[in-house]
Amino acid sequence: MQEKEHRVFFSLWHTYERADWSEEDKLLGIYSSKALAEEVLERARNKPGFIDHPDGFFIGESPVNKDGWETGFVTMYFPHDPNLPYNER
Repeated sequence: MQEKEHRVFFSLWHTYERADWSEEDKLLGIYSSKALAEEVLERARNKPGFIDHPDGFFIGESPVNKDGWETGFVTMYFPHDPNLPYNER
């Protein structure tokens, strides 16, 4: 029997919360290695927009040729109180 090759890709995202509590998500790219994604992150870090939200970067690792969200998803809505401190919302 032939052994299966387990391949992955790395996606580089930048996300931040806007003043209206909605999220702004940007996919910067998909890479064949984590090292390549990290290089792009370092180049983007000090560019306009990204520099204002330095903690918004995320590198995700995903398998190639594998379905995601196989059982669907559920949307949940939570009310927020703008008068609460940020960490209590």
